[in-house]
Amino acid sequence: MKIYLVGGAVRDGILSLPVKDKDYVVVGGSTEEMFALGYSQVGRDFPVFLHPKTQQEYALARTERKSGQGYSGFSCDANKEVTLEQDLLRRDLTINAMAQDDQGNLYDPYGGMADIESRQLRHVSDAFIEDPLRVLRVARFAARFAHLGFTIAQETIALMQSICDSGELAYLTPERVWQELDKALSSQNPEVFFEQLRSCGALKVLFPEIDALFGVPQPEKWHPEIDSGIHTMMVLQASAKLTDKKTIRFAALLHDLGKAITPAELWPKHHGHGQKGLPIIKKLVQRIKAPNEYKELALLCSDQHQNIHNALELRAETIIKIFDKGDFWRKPQRLTDLLLCCQADIQGRTGFEQAQYPQSEFLTHCFNIAKEVDVQQVISDGFKGAEIKQQLSIRRAEAISLYKKSQVQ
Repeated sequence: MKIYLVGGAVRDGILSLPVKDKDYVVVGGSTEEMFALGYSQVGRDFPVFLHPKTQQEYALARTERKSGQGYSGFSCDANKEVTLEQDLLRRDLTINAMAQDDQGNLYDPYGGMADIESRQLRHVSDAFIEDPLRVLRVARFAARFAHLGFTIAQETIALMQSICDSGELAYLTPERVWQELDKALSSQNPEVFFEQLRSCGALKVLFPEIDALFGVPQPEKWHPEIDSGIHTMMVLQASAKLTDKKTIRFAALLHDLGKAITPAELWPKHHGHGQKGLPIIKKLVQRIKAPNEYKELALLCSDQHQNIHNALELRAETIIKIFDKGDFWRKPQRLTDLLLCCQADIQGRTGFEQAQYPQSEFLTHCFNIAKEVDVQQVISDGFKGAEIKQQLSIRRAEAISLYKKSQVQ
């Protein structure tokens, strides 16, 4: 029985990237032998085991054969005769199909090292087309490694297109789609994920709401890039430069979905697109089962980003209404997150990449001033019940009005 380190740990070690998880493949072993050594099995479908001390994953070398539809429609053979080369052959990309023994010797039967050196994401074999999840995985790797210069090999893009044409993407579960999307949002270039999905035809299948933005024009005065889809990708890129927080990046991605349903005769204007996008966002997040924290910020950003852009001209009472609607009094971090989304929206435009966003400092200051209004003083002044909230809003607005006047002077 021989044990090899495989997959991402080998790849990331070669690229001098942090190695988070280590996966191992066991060649010449059996389920009975793994149990005898104290390993516990994970699930029933595949021979994957957890080390009794480290809890790292050890899988018996296996081959796979397509037996159904979707990414789970496979039967596997994990008998003791399966070789390391056979196990590596079933993997998606050559850079993920390398192994190391306990002496550090590299096993690279399918040219993974050469593809690392040439910065190529290339499929291992034509069996690639049997698993539709690989379309998302390759797009995600393209996003993750874009800053290192990696691109997808043309022949691999052709296979991704074949998967899209086959209809197999329809069999992906929402959980797996969300899992890949969420990982892509963690990358330095999350926009690449969606650009690659669009290039092979997967975006219109998996995320039609985003795909529909491409080709929809905006006013050139405010959007020199003109195309709403291009703008959305630029906003997502801008958000990734501003923050690592995935909820903010997700909200930035969805903030303009309402523009896709503007009647063509009204182009390039999109009045009320933020509010029109709310039902579209709700439908999307429900379909892909995005967590509530992602949904709530995305809805808030779509609904309020135009108001936030116009913050310097808003009445104090309107600003208080925005704070109330966002529930910032209980969740002040949400204001900070919203402001970053809106800053990304401004900077995600051709020629505006370095634009200042004074609205952030202004609204943060307004919020801090309003927050200082003492509710206990309102109660002491004799207000009761619903009057307390009403009076609190009035006094908060007065405090902001005084601040705005001082800024003008």
